[in-house]
Amino acid sequence: MPQIQLTPAQRKEHRALAHHLNPVVMVGGDGLTAAVKKEADAALNAHGLIKIRVFSDDRPAREAMLQTLTDELGAAPIQHIGKLLVLWRPMPEREKSVDDDRMPGPRDFKVLKYSKRGGQRPEVKTLRVLGNQRLTAGGQVKRSKPKQISVKKQSQS
Repeated sequence: MPQIQLTPAQRKEHRALAHHLNPVVMVGGDGLTAAVKKEADAALNAHGLIKIRVFSDDRPAREAMLQTLTDELGAAPIQHIGKLLVLWRPMPEREKSVDDDRMPGPRDFKVLKYSKRGGQRPEVKTLRVLGNQRLTAGGQVKRSKPKQISVKKQSQS
């Protein structure tokens, strides 16, 4: 994959966003292995903007690692400062799964309770109605389906 080309203004914006990030991938003494590339790819998919810490004192080797990572992962190099490399890649769109079996959530209703005395103000009550409940005309919360009673319990009562 070719690396992404950014304008200096975009690079500056991403540098500012990366300032407070902690490194999520560490490159040890073995260098740039397949496991490190896989981890960097997973981190880019999850976060989009990542920092990579390289535990090597060789600056040209770090620059080569940055170039290799940007070419293989299809990312944009944002910054190489000291032993930190900053990469950015736009995050992929996530598919939202729709759960067909899901029941409706709780709802809040305001119910007015009028006083038996005529001159009093009506009392406002907020009732939470769950997905398996309903609100009656009198302001009572009832189950939407009557509770199932077994045949044995029906014969006992």
